[in-house]
Amino acid sequence: MNNKRMLGALVGVLLVVLGCRGGASAQGRRVSPHETTMATVDGSSMFIEYGRPSMRGRTIFGSLVRYDEVWCPGADEATMLSTSRALKMGSLSVPAGEYSLWMVPSEGTWTLILNKDAHTFHTNHRASRDLGRVELKKQALSSPVEQLTFAIESNAPRPGGRIVMTWADTEVSAPFLVGE
Repeated sequence: MNNKRMLGALVGVLLVVLGCRGGASAQGRRVSPHETTMATVDGSSMFIEYGRPSMRGRTIFGSLVRYDEVWCPGADEATMLSTSRALKMGSLSVPAGEYSLWMVPSEGTWTLILNKDAHTFHTNHRASRDLGRVELKKQALSSPVEQLTFAIESNAPRPGGRIVMTWADTEVSAPFLVGE
């Protein structure tokens, strides 16, 4: 009788643990949906995987997201960039591979940080693993964007493209060239 109770308790615990860690189950409970945006630019297959938090009536930049502090643009797992070919972003050479994306927002200039820890949590930035930093182009939006959104845009017919993030009243972008 005692063994049956222990077995029943063990099965109950396993169901709870497996239910909490199961992919579809966990995805269903996330406040911020996850998305992947993909593009091929000048022969480089690229994608960005990220969580999409919403404004939900909150002031985002300078409040929820503090100025002049490292921030991972997204939710849950760190936002990840994958590129099949090397990129050049400003003076930064980015080898083909996977990287987590981090930003330092400010009232003026924003900075993009590419980090070699591609598969990490959005609060686990290790500066010692940074590949480098790139200044972002920033512009104000005429109407707010409710959910954080990433895009990879081609400059076709010119070479290169840009990685774009929009959220709230702000757009930031990082131009890049492929194969540099």
